[in-house]
Amino acid sequence: MLLSRENIGKIDASKVELPEGNSFELPERVLQFGTGVLLRGLPDYFVDKANKEGVFNGRILVVKSTASSGADEFAEQEGLYTLCIKGIEDGREAVRYSVNNAISRVLSASKDWQAILEAAQNPEMQVVFSNTTEVGIVLSNDKITDNPPVSFPGKLLSFLYERYRHFEGDTTKGLVVLPTELISDNGTKLKKILHSLAAQNNLGRDFSTWLDEANDFCNTLVDRIVPGRLPKEEQQQTEQELGYQDQLMIMAEPFRLWAIETDSPRVKQILSFAEVDSGVVLVPSIEKFKEIKLRLLNGTHTLSCAAALWSGFITVKEAMQNDAFNTFVRGLMKKEIGKSIVDENIKTQDVADFANNVIDRFSNPFLEHRWENIALNYTSKMNMRNIALLEKWYTKNLVPPQHMALGFAAYIKFMDTKEQDGQYIQEINGQKIVLQDEFAPVLFGYWKNKRTVVHDVLGDDSLWGKDLTTYPEFESTVAHYMEEINADGVLKTIEKLNATWQIEY
Repeated sequence: MLLSRENIGKIDASKVELPEGNSFELPERVLQFGTGVLLRGLPDYFVDKANKEGVFNGRILVVKSTASSGADEFAEQEGLYTLCIKGIEDGREAVRYSVNNAISRVLSASKDWQAILEAAQNPEMQVVFSNTTEVGIVLSNDKITDNPPVSFPGKLLSFLYERYRHFEGDTTKGLVVLPTELISDNGTKLKKILHSLAAQNNLGRDFSTWLDEANDFCNTLVDRIVPGRLPKEEQQQTEQELGYQDQLMIMAEPFRLWAIETDSPRVKQILSFAEVDSGVVLVPSIEKFKEIKLRLLNGTHTLSCAAALWSGFITVKEAMQNDAFNTFVRGLMKKEIGKSIVDENIKTQDVADFANNVIDRFSNPFLEHRWENIALNYTSKMNMRNIALLEKWYTKNLVPPQHMALGFAAYIKFMDTKEQDGQYIQEINGQKIVLQDEFAPVLFGYWKNKRTVVHDVLGDDSLWGKDLTTYPEFESTVAHYMEEINADGVLKTIEKLNATWQIEY
């Protein structure tokens, strides 16, 4: 039995949360660019949850831009798909299933562009979602008269211009645009590109004014791991358990965050789905959430990555099952990173709450997050995520951060590679890792002199933007941990650090 509107009544509601029958009649209020799993696992999740609680009461028209197949599966299942939420929540394993009925139609931009433009005439359309990858929000030479325009901004501008013309510049018919692409100031950049495209297409001053005044472009930050399709065997087991087949079934972790930057009462009223889930946050500035995520989640990953690999761990969940490593990660986040970023905007409780969530997320038994993948572009990640942390630490402390120093020592040791056919290779416990790091040749050169490698790496301001040896005792502390790692291995070194600091979390 295939998941469909006709078969909804045959599904056991005790096993999976089902939509109400009248939800199929809700009007289209959202235009969404993209069918990717992040959109289906986060924004579409919030819309569906709100609809189930009778709050937002609107569905999503999805525009599929890529040439690959996919729209047919949505047509066969009438937009329905199962979201499997699996992970650790508040320290306990959580598994729940929900049939999402937020998507009304999926139209192909290349085949159905005129039908998409007709949707611009829908008076109930209010919101735009997008996730077109980081390269989607770029300025092009699009003509909005093309069928369709090539770029995402071109398509969106064409849609907005059609709406402007149809409603004769009515300022109440503007849209709230919520890009989820993983770039800073995504809403601001998208708006700027649309203005440039409008000028290129000679759309006139009146339209530019309407674009400015009638529409809201909000910067947003999304945070949820959505791996997407389940492994084949797990998919079959889940379908057998739930009693139906689902070609569109996806998985997401329990944690969810969508921070949306706005102080507009109009926007808050339109985005009523924010009322039903604390994971949607409408705030005047999302900078706090960006900083917390970058440092506590991404920074922790990077600072613990080499230590995990040297300890023989393949995945993050495997590392978190080790008591010593788990304690090290907690200490890194709560004792050093967290204390470094607390300021007038980021409170101690903000740090504690997010750190606890990170521990749950790292421990998720349903995710296969490989440390080898986290090590991609290692040096650049270390620079972007953690050098500012060192600066923040030393503005508040005179002593070196022990956990960060150990993380740096493990990283420097990880960069002690062998060169083979132009590639730089690290081998740990028989596992060969080909480094994808533009700075691997530089580190390879520094390792030719083992006595000075720590000083040379930390002192290279072309790597870090500053000389890290100027921080009091940081170089000597990193060198100390390098010696301990060489003598006893990473896990023994971590155990000694844990005992010294008597960490209890």
